[in-house]
Amino acid sequence: MRKILAGLRVLDLTQFFSGPQATLFLAGLGAEVIRIDSPDGAARVALGPPYAGARGVTLDRAGADDLNVNYLKRTRGKKAISLDLKQAQGRELFLRLVDHADVVVENFSTGVAARLGIDYARLSARNPRLVYCALTGYGSTGPDRDLKAYDVTVQAAAGLMSVTGLPGQPPTKAGTALSDAIAGTFAMSGVLAALIDRGNTGRGQFVDVSMVDCLFALLFDDPIDWYERLGVPVRQGNRILRFSPINTYATADGWAVLGAATPAQWDGVLTAIGREDLIGAPDWSSLDWRVANNARVDALLAEWAAGRTTAQAVAAMLAAGGMASAIRGPEELAAWPHLRARDMYADLEHPTLGRLDGVGAPGFPLKFGAAAAGYDTPAPLPRQHNHEVYGGLLGLDEAEIARLAAAGVI
Repeated sequence: MRKILAGLRVLDLTQFFSGPQATLFLAGLGAEVIRIDSPDGAARVALGPPYAGARGVTLDRAGADDLNVNYLKRTRGKKAISLDLKQAQGRELFLRLVDHADVVVENFSTGVAARLGIDYARLSARNPRLVYCALTGYGSTGPDRDLKAYDVTVQAAAGLMSVTGLPGQPPTKAGTALSDAIAGTFAMSGVLAALIDRGNTGRGQFVDVSMVDCLFALLFDDPIDWYERLGVPVRQGNRILRFSPINTYATADGWAVLGAATPAQWDGVLTAIGREDLIGAPDWSSLDWRVANNARVDALLAEWAAGRTTAQAVAAMLAAGGMASAIRGPEELAAWPHLRARDMYADLEHPTLGRLDGVGAPGFPLKFGAAAAGYDTPAPLPRQHNHEVYGGLLGLDEAEIARLAAAGVI
């Protein structure tokens, strides 16, 4: 099946995680994504621990085939070229690439693109159909727009850390670079929306994506600004304040999430733990009462779960109609048949070694009934597509490509 974005070309000026995540998803939808690195940084970006190679995943680099795991995951389905945008010849080559492009995605600090002469105003004057996505920490406007951002500082600034952790304990970050991943996903959505609009108007536009905005938009669904006024801790741990019970409970051999979000599920919880005598009780059947008396509700489930294995607790709860899941660690995720069946857990492909057995990578998360999606090629080696892009797309001859390489332009 044809991919939805087949025929679209994306120039990828991104680094780190948030920007490469956005362009990874665009590649998964079929766009031709051309990753552009500076000549002196082209090889460096593929290096750094942890490495993946013939020995599996290691923290030290033993040979040329050992490449950074994150690079191998984030650049699947993309092409790679080198280009020095600080040189006049480099900027001219980039402008020629823009003539053939549909989308530019960058995550420079605010003002960098303008200093390089490749900001939206200049590029759109050359290619009015261009969709230009700038992904920054705090956005392209506002008093804090010039602040540098990293995932952990964004989690702090947007409020996620303030609500993550146990009551009475210090704030903590999410276990992964969540703000980077969320912003990259929003950026992909913004590009798609702008492309739809271009189909209606014939013109591209500027897409301004802020990591703080994206994280805050998801965080502020709950009334966290009222928690303290309601007399409850801002950090709720593994609870969900709107429901009771929902929490993590220690089992005889691990942990499980158990709970109820509906009256029928609460009845299922009571059935699973053998407390059918509480079904229909005026107090225990009231969600308001359970939320206010959550410690008593937690105690019921904690005592029950402690006497069962995780598998037994989850199976009994689901069979009775309650809510339940095992808490899977990395090894359990790799062995979970459901992820394999949906092509979500696959062995990582290496550009020179092929499939790396036992080194996992996520598949493309969107499934379509009438279109294909996913990553058709492994991560490229640095500069791998210089001749294809400069020779094929821009029509430069071998002598000119060699001259530009010798001058450090590409």
